[in-house]
Amino acid sequence: MTEIDRIDRRILSVLQVDGRIANNELADRIGLSPTATSDRVKRLQKEGYILGFSARLDPHRLGFGLLVFVEVLLDKTTPDVFDKFAQAVRRAPEVLECHMVAGGFDYLIKTRLADMATYRRFLGEVLLSLPGVKETRTYAAMEEVKNDGPLPI
Repeated sequence: MTEIDRIDRRILSVLQVDGRIANNELADRIGLSPTATSDRVKRLQKEGYILGFSARLDPHRLGFGLLVFVEVLLDKTTPDVFDKFAQAVRRAPEVLECHMVAGGFDYLIKTRLADMATYRRFLGEVLLSLPGVKETRTYAAMEEVKNDGPLPI
């Protein structure tokens, strides 16, 4: 893996904001030839700096208006329990993000669902049935203040 330089960082910064930018326009913005720009983008993808490209969708228009964060406390904190929990949570399509955290609980889960009744079903049928779950705490978001945060490259 190679170190990224100032030009690579500019490419990443532009692509974070506009992943659909044409290669020629990207080249103009960073001051390289289209071929050199394309080569750098391919290298950044190959080396794992760019994980992929996707469209940001409006969850409200698609019927996923309830944003919920859930603290999960496991009954044991052993490698086996962590592995079983992680494998199971990866199979739950409702879970958008899951992070192992340090502090008073073990995992923080982010999910989007239609409404509180749908969340209640998800809690009972999915979350509480995950391996090792001892306790959960739910936080329903009342307002999304910022969710478009590009990395400060």
